[in-house]
Amino acid sequence: MSTVTLGGNPVHTNATLPAVGSVAPQFQLVANDLSDVTLQDYKGQRVILNIFPSIDTATCATSVRTFNKMANDLENTKVLCISRDLPFAQKRFCGSEGLENVVNLSDFRDGSFGNDYGLTLTDSALKGLHARAIVVVDENGVVSHTELVSEIANEPNYEAALKAL
Repeated sequence: MSTVTLGGNPVHTNATLPAVGSVAPQFQLVANDLSDVTLQDYKGQRVILNIFPSIDTATCATSVRTFNKMANDLENTKVLCISRDLPFAQKRFCGSEGLENVVNLSDFRDGSFGNDYGLTLTDSALKGLHARAIVVVDENGVVSHTELVSEIANEPNYEAALKAL
């Protein structure tokens, strides 16, 4: 279990992020067209997992916009924006914003991604959603960087994620 804060109040996760140097846990998430997407689909590419509670909050939306700007210039790298939002909400947001350089994926079906990555919030008003985190996975499927953002309302360290590539 890890502890972060929401408005300064402690909030707990179900476990801890995968360790740097470990093989990234496999996952199955849902794309905007309701198809299944796995980590295996990105084999041979670097992947930044931008994980957050909900696209409909200011900080989450900012992280998607920021990574969308950065993603265009990243070689052999995909940025996956992951939440428990319905794929329809993710598609609506990115469509209205003209964001095309990131991939939105949803953990709405069973929450297994959040559980396997140690990010499911176990208490607070956001119970059941994901904590805000960044996980960078290299071309070989190994975790090269993690950040569990200590205050859910804060943005992640974008530069640290890029340096890990």
